Amino acid sequence: MNTLMNVPKNGGLTRTTSDRQSNVPTFSSWIDEFFNRDWPAFSQNFNAGITLPKVNIRETADAYFVEMAVPGMKKSDFNIELDNKMLIISNETREEQETKEDNYTRREFGYSSFKRSFSLPETVEEDKIKAEYQDGILSLQLPKREEAKQKPPRNIKIS
Repeated sequence: MNTLMNVPKNGGLTRTTSDRQSNVPTFSSWIDEFFNRDWPAFSQNFNAGITLPKVNIRETADAYFVEMAVPGMKKSDFNIELDNKMLIISNETREEQETKEDNYTRREFGYSSFKRSFSLPETVEEDKIKAEYQDGILSLQLPKREEAKQKPPRNIKIS
């Protein structure tokens, strides 16, 4: 009896014998197929939580502006901290639903979170940082210290 090793698409090894003509899968090939298959029930909504929101940062002569796209939330959903020149914006959302009928109970829950951290330059006036949430955009204004603001050009007279 001659034994051959076949390498299927998923990379696992299965044994087949050359004198068998049937396509009966071996136990190991069945296990490989089971775990390497795409299961629609799991793959469609498995990672439906929030990923890291996109951020725009711009600088003007007087301040830095941070805008974060996070639609569908409330102001109370956000936690904004300033810790040792580190600005930390985070969110944690939990959702639970339970439906009870005569002969069954259906319970669903979800969890999502994100955390973005930014190192602030020394030029930021930490006591004057302002945050606002409107139309799905979290906006932060980080004013610069007076000495860090750009001064307009001036002429110097030669004596």
